[in-house]
Amino acid sequence: MKEIDITRAIINFHFRALLDNIQTDVVIVGAGPSGLVAGGYLARDGFKVTILEKRLSPGGGIWGGGMGFKYAAVQEEATHILQDFDIQFEKDESGLYIVDSLELASGLIHGAIQMGAHIFNLVTVEDLVVRESRVVGVVINNTFALMEGFPIDPLTIKAKVVVDATGHEHDVVATLSRKNDVKLNTPTGKPLGERSLFSEPAEKGVVENTKEVYPGLFVCGMATAAVFGYYRMGPIFGGMLLSGERLAKILKKKLS
Repeated sequence: MKEIDITRAIINFHFRALLDNIQTDVVIVGAGPSGLVAGGYLARDGFKVTILEKRLSPGGGIWGGGMGFKYAAVQEEATHILQDFDIQFEKDESGLYIVDSLELASGLIHGAIQMGAHIFNLVTVEDLVVRESRVVGVVINNTFALMEGFPIDPLTIKAKVVVDATGHEHDVVATLSRKNDVKLNTPTGKPLGERSLFSEPAEKGVVENTKEVYPGLFVCGMATAAVFGYYRMGPIFGGMLLSGERLAKILKKKLS
């Protein structure tokens, strides 16, 4: 075992994977619950899926459970997704299903990879590629370089479809709206901003608002609340999982 062999192997495998993903069917920006579910299902159905996560750890906001308590809630309608990803859960006397947030996050990550999705962490999407009034790719850079403010030019990935799964920040949609004179598929043509916590309608709204917001750009998960002016829901994740499932069905039909 030589250090140079370790280094060579890591570089070879990383760049082989990266080169294989610079042209893809679907780029999902954000590896939270909705993005991981959508990416896993789409990859399982044979589509090339590239998931980009700007942080060190994929999983979005799952890891902290509720206020740092390591459990999260899921309603019955979404338990079949937990089963698809081989994640354990237990029924509470209220009728909710409780899941260990660490198992939920790690299970979704592992499941998405096993289903065939390609996940790259420490990659930030700083812009979009827009051609003829359609999103056709993303502009990427190294997260650490951007954190330090280094003037390093980015690279690009071409995709048939781009998905904003960046959560509350809705970074992708916000960037598109800010940088381009475009009208989004919202009542004002702009992101409406997230409203205060109201769990029951929020869980329904996050699924209903999973849709195309601009040609070639879709939104899922908590990003839907910020884009369409809906409520947040706190540490219940059924709507997030169902949003990912709905997105996968929509894109499977569109890409087929």
